[in-house]
Amino acid sequence: MADPAILTVDDDPAVSRSVARDVRHRYGEHYRVVRATSGDEALGALREIKLRGDDVALLLADYRMPGMDGLQFLEAAMDLFPLARRVLLTAYADTDAAIEAINVVDLDHYLLKPWHPPEEKLYPVLDGLLEAWQAVPRSPAGEVRVVGHRWSAPSYKVRDFLARNLVPYRWLLSDDPEGERLMAAAGVGPDDVPLVVTAEGKSLVAPGPAELAAEVGLATAPAEEFYDLVVVGAGPAGLGAAVYGASEGLRTVLVEGRATGGQAGQSSRIENYLGFPDGVSGAQLTDRARRQALKFGAEMLSTRKVVGLRMAGATRLVEFDDGSSVAAHAVVLATGVAYRMLDAPGLAELTGRGVFYGSASTEAPGCVDQDVYIVGGANSAGQAAIYFSRYAKRVHLLIRGDDLARSMSRYLIDQLDRNDRVQVHPHTSVVGGAGGEHLERLTLCDARDGRRREVDASWLFVFIGAEPRTDWLDGVLARDRRGFVLTGPDLLVEGRRPAGWALPRDPYHLESSVPGVFVAGDVRADSVKRVASAVGEGAMAVSLIHRYLEAQ
Repeated sequence: MADPAILTVDDDPAVSRSVARDVRHRYGEHYRVVRATSGDEALGALREIKLRGDDVALLLADYRMPGMDGLQFLEAAMDLFPLARRVLLTAYADTDAAIEAINVVDLDHYLLKPWHPPEEKLYPVLDGLLEAWQAVPRSPAGEVRVVGHRWSAPSYKVRDFLARNLVPYRWLLSDDPEGERLMAAAGVGPDDVPLVVTAEGKSLVAPGPAELAAEVGLATAPAEEFYDLVVVGAGPAGLGAAVYGASEGLRTVLVEGRATGGQAGQSSRIENYLGFPDGVSGAQLTDRARRQALKFGAEMLSTRKVVGLRMAGATRLVEFDDGSSVAAHAVVLATGVAYRMLDAPGLAELTGRGVFYGSASTEAPGCVDQDVYIVGGANSAGQAAIYFSRYAKRVHLLIRGDDLARSMSRYLIDQLDRNDRVQVHPHTSVVGGAGGEHLERLTLCDARDGRRREVDASWLFVFIGAEPRTDWLDGVLARDRRGFVLTGPDLLVEGRRPAGWALPRDPYHLESSVPGVFVAGDVRADSVKRVASAVGEGAMAVSLIHRYLEAQ
């Protein structure tokens, strides 16, 4: 494959030459710099690069261009190279428009013109973006291709797994000519999909997560038998614990059953996280945290389901579903929570075929000019409504209460109020669904008068509360009646320490009923369900682990 490309587009010839010259001077040894003077010309160049099977690392587009402006170009370019980092070149007068547009094209950065000296105002920004692009897992050559049916739950699971683990892939329908050619070459028929063809040309028929992870380059087996710290769960709390544990010298391994980021990783835009005034997508935040943990030496394991926790003296053993285990001095449980299933007739069998739990971003392009229904009134539902409004004809947000004020942040409510594609339906719940190959109809009920109505619908995304799913800790750690793990002062009953507690001190603030096992994030009883607090608890757990280890 040729060197990855950096593409610049500006309709002013002098500026176009200037930016290309500065970029080539710094990055020309390892990147191919492509220059265009219009959005159409730039898209043509991107299509040629795509057909050749080459890659694009970075896109720099001027904001004001005739015909197709920089934002329109970057939005169109996302369809060709979604992983390319995107930068908007703008004048000072257009700064507000650039900031407002960040939600539209998921900009990575905007740069004010002129950027001289480039050593101070251009290169540091591009260095960081290119480093981020290089760190995203990708095939050593070529690309992963997935062949499946449009309304196939197994096909959706494969695509969702790859997307959430930041593995680039190409999606082909089984009745497309290229999809048919791949199935014929692999010796499989339409009933055998999903078919995954790796970059090396290996065919996987309906692979499970562990097999798929191993074949696309994700680590699934621990490199060592014993660590200082095992972190279970790779959401914000787990990533925070891994970053701080590894950066402070602890041999740290992070274990995740599905994909890094947790529920936060599925958020299209997090706008109230400290240090990101223009917002950041869950995928971007997860990617940065993952790279940060790896930089400090943390090890990451994917598709490992933890089913048990056992104590052997001062050692803590985390047990996997295949019978293996990994040992450590201390454990941080950051398993988060899972969305509750919507208990309505006809929906269970349509999961993955029009009914989705959480924000299935891979499905958004299929919602173009259609109605999308979202159930839930918290921030995750609001973020999803804004995201899907970019594609759907109309987004219907169904909530049980009078309004969103009790459960959603004000900034999201204000954005929804300004979005004419989003309609909020108070006192409304889904009481049924029906369809053949996929979801076709929903039955809605108005709680005020009990009236029911049917609506045509192919898309339903559910964000209703959360469950900790900690049954595997039954009899091991103290939990509250809902299954959330109790820690610190909550373990003391009338000043008495929990049963079996042998240490001559009270449990630390984030420590569970077993010494050396700490809990962070949403799975902890009475925790604040916010990304910032989860990251903070992950970091705080590491500080408490140092105190625990020093006393051993």
